[in-house]
Amino acid sequence: MATDIIAIPEEQGLETHGIERVSPKTRTHVRILDNFTMWLSANLVISTIGLGALAIPIFGLGFWDSLAIIIIFNVIGVLPVAFFSTLGPKLGLRQMTISRFAFGWVGGIIMALFNVAACIGWSVVNVIIGGQLINALSSGRVPSWAGILILAILTTLVSVFGYRYVHRYERWAWIPMAVIFAIMFFVAAPHFSIAVSSNTTTAAEIAGLLSFGGAVFGFAVGWSSYAADYNVNQPEDTPSSRVFWLTFLGVFIPCILLETLGMAFTTNAAWSTIFANGLVGDLLAAVVKPLGGFGTLILVLLALSVIANNIPNDYSLGLSVQVFGRPFQRVPRYVWTLIGAILYVSIALPAQANFAHTLTDFLLIVAYWLGPWAIILILEHFVFRHGRYNVDDWNNPRRLPIGWAAVVSMALGLVGVLLGAAQVYYTGPIAKLVGPYGMDIGFELGVVFAAISYLILRRIEINTSEKSRLGTAAE
Repeated sequence: MATDIIAIPEEQGLETHGIERVSPKTRTHVRILDNFTMWLSANLVISTIGLGALAIPIFGLGFWDSLAIIIIFNVIGVLPVAFFSTLGPKLGLRQMTISRFAFGWVGGIIMALFNVAACIGWSVVNVIIGGQLINALSSGRVPSWAGILILAILTTLVSVFGYRYVHRYERWAWIPMAVIFAIMFFVAAPHFSIAVSSNTTTAAEIAGLLSFGGAVFGFAVGWSSYAADYNVNQPEDTPSSRVFWLTFLGVFIPCILLETLGMAFTTNAAWSTIFANGLVGDLLAAVVKPLGGFGTLILVLLALSVIANNIPNDYSLGLSVQVFGRPFQRVPRYVWTLIGAILYVSIALPAQANFAHTLTDFLLIVAYWLGPWAIILILEHFVFRHGRYNVDDWNNPRRLPIGWAAVVSMALGLVGVLLGAAQVYYTGPIAKLVGPYGMDIGFELGVVFAAISYLILRRIEINTSEKSRLGTAAE
């Protein structure tokens, strides 16, 4: 690119810029409520229902303890998303670019690779779920591969055009979904019951609580690696407190409501049995079956909700690829978005027949990186920079930190994850100590290991090679 700072007083047509810093003097995105609707639409989708539905049949929890876990771990998971969102207007930089101020140039590339893998993986899972639902609704007349292509094309049509069009879509996409989920609640409510935990021992109960809590946390914190991407064009003086709370509520409200609704669906024994195969579409089809043809229409619209969830994945993927270095930055963001769409469709088409569950399990494991990554950036902001950044250094490797402290702390955080993770294909040694299937504390150990390491190693990094680099640039 010709410059590290761009001016976009008005975006017309295809968005051509990427991770370049947006000049504070030319920002035009003044709809602060978009910080709320962006995340409301992205989370008011069927995958949020599916997460809540895991609590009772999979983790053996009861109604009240599931509700408590949903609330507590969503609060913890949404906090980093809301905080990182405040950095968009403040710095005018995209989220993975901000990682450079802790991880340095090379470490930033590593984190961007993690994020690209997550973007592609979640896109694969979402279109597979949507494609299978479309196939079921058409009684096989529309094959799953066609449903996948339809959803991918509709998603790409929005994400490829860029920031402005992403917000235009997400600004309204939540409305029909809110109406649909309200209808489903009133249809299903007479069939709800107060389920009790099926765990027979205290150890099993604790394991179930923490394992489900880890899944809830991972789902919410998953947006943190995209957070600042969607308000960089808002004025620099946009109140951080308003950005924080609007973002917090935009993620928190739909996650709480839909995860609780999904959990409530499985308090019905018949519906819980249907969900035993793990397919969210089958569960939702059973819930709306009494509505007949109108229920089928509802399921079609629910399948289309995948678009609102996948748009942030596709748009942020293009931005993350540009963090790989200047040669990648010279390629327009929308080209990387298109390539990403082709790639995830190429994976989804052969995988959709047999591997939806495997992919979901794999992506839950991939999400573990977000805890250590987020705590490192939070400590960098509050402990070492005190909120001050030399924003003009964002694209200058010589002016950025070396980043070895963050990279080593990230590696140690992943060691903590390996010790505490409990998944279908792997259970860490610490996780094995509690319950017959292990207690998943991978997120917790990952955050603790990374935080302690960074507090120690970053001071060493600063004292040996960084005293002149932090600077005192104004916020």
